[in-house]
Amino acid sequence: MAELLDLVGIFVFALSGALMGVRKRLDVVGMAVLAEITALGGGIVRDLVLNVRPAAFQSVGYVVVPLAAAVVVFFFHPHVARVMPAILVFDAAGLGLFCAVGTAKALDYGLSPLHATLLGVTTAVGGGMLRDILAGEIPTLLYDRQLYALPALLGSTALAGLSIAGVYGWPATLAAAVLATGLRLAAMRYNWRAPLARGVGDQT
Repeated sequence: MAELLDLVGIFVFALSGALMGVRKRLDVVGMAVLAEITALGGGIVRDLVLNVRPAAFQSVGYVVVPLAAAVVVFFFHPHVARVMPAILVFDAAGLGLFCAVGTAKALDYGLSPLHATLLGVTTAVGGGMLRDILAGEIPTLLYDRQLYALPALLGSTALAGLSIAGVYGWPATLAAAVLATGLRLAAMRYNWRAPLARGVGDQT
């Protein structure tokens, strides 16, 4: 079940990467690269920091699923764009799942709660940051005006806090994932935004 949920999150993240390729008028190769990077980049960075073989290189599914998402977008991108609001719900769930799983894995490998939190956020938003850099965009991580990185940070922090309190296992991971997902969905629903520096007007 855990791997299935992981693949669902990867598929949704890959859709956003492939759609970025369409907006940037990239060919099918460029779309596939952005799909793979978006879906797998954060997890690969996490595993490299932990000095373990990346999960993306242990299962064919982790490579094939982003390619499948790129194919879907290549042929049906107008339809995918139309249902993007619904896809964003799954994207929020993927964000919550990835930040929680990333934090839990870091804790399992002996990282401190602080470092595990940072690595959990990296797992959730690292792929999107790499996608934005390759596409020539300001990374969402640096311009979190729609509360994307912050929910991941709070979810990872919650899981790290639970570990300090002695609460481990899937209940803690699920609680952190639900927290991050709920905050992301609430931010989308109510248009919550991260604050700018004092005296800087919001021009978005």
